[in-house]
Amino acid sequence: RVTKEVDSNSKEAKSFLKQQEKWQSAAPASLPTVSGVKRPSGMSSLLGKIGSKKQKMSTLEKSKLDWENFKEEEGIVEELAIHNRGKDGYIERKAFLERVDHRQFEIERDIRLSSMKP
Repeated sequence: RVTKEVDSNSKEAKSFLKQQEKWQSAAPASLPTVSGVKRPSGMSSLLGKIGSKKQKMSTLEKSKLDWENFKEEEGIVEELAIHNRGKDGYIERKAFLERVDHRQFEIERDIRLSSMKP
């Protein structure tokens, strides 16, 4: 079981409260009011209850949740956002290395072409 603390005014908290209200309002409606209503019984009902497993959290989802919690606990959310946007960010470094690689390829190509012409 995973718990997450959010601000009560956030979108996530509001959507969670709406879901809770839906579940509470749907619960009384799902109970049969007429005594003649047939309940699912027998082997199919039993197998349905046994076969309905709770969905497990994948390793990737758990890692993401752990990382989000760590960032919040350490208070580094804003610092990471600023760092990733700047010159030292991962995307900027990848783009720089791609440009350098392309420029190096063009230089080597020009040298090859010039050496082929007598």
